[in-house]
Amino acid sequence: MQTAVEAAIATPTETEVILKPQSNLLREIVETALLTAIIFLVVNAVIGRFRIESVSMQPNLWEGEYVIVDKVSYSLTSPQRGDIIVFEKVGQADLIKRVIGLPGDTVEVRPGQVLVNGTPLAEPYIANPPNYTFGPVQVEPGRYFVLGDNRINSSDSHVWGTIPRETIVGRAWIIYWPPPNWQIVPHYSYAVAEAR
Repeated sequence: MQTAVEAAIATPTETEVILKPQSNLLREIVETALLTAIIFLVVNAVIGRFRIESVSMQPNLWEGEYVIVDKVSYSLTSPQRGDIIVFEKVGQADLIKRVIGLPGDTVEVRPGQVLVNGTPLAEPYIANPPNYTFGPVQVEPGRYFVLGDNRINSSDSHVWGTIPRETIVGRAWIIYWPPPNWQIVPHYSYAVAEAR
């Protein structure tokens, strides 16, 4: 037979019954908030988001489109000719252009064509061929020569020079907004333009 003291110990008080569910709820809210913050930080470390602000990459990227940027690939490999990259430019918002020249390459622009290491590039993706002359110049070690796909409407390396490797944020990956424009960003390979 149970004594009054044993019954009081075995039976939870009203306060215990009320507090237990509330403390579980509070713990779950804190855990959910922490998990959300961790996921947010990891995602932002791995990918970025970029809004196209100009016409310099038409017809491949249009003003007002949003692009997901892969920030991890270039920690494993170097940018390649034909990659579309986002990079920091001092005194300006981040920019997006196509890599044309790698460190050590010689780049020249003539009306109607771009040459890398003396080889004209086949560029089926550009809006209009360039109508200006530039170079030839050799790309310095640790730097990249970039051009916009809309060659006659782009401020790029032919205007302000090459960009340092450390300013590259990442490789443009997916156009995600607006929804009708969803697609993988069109990169291009220039295997024929190896340095001589």
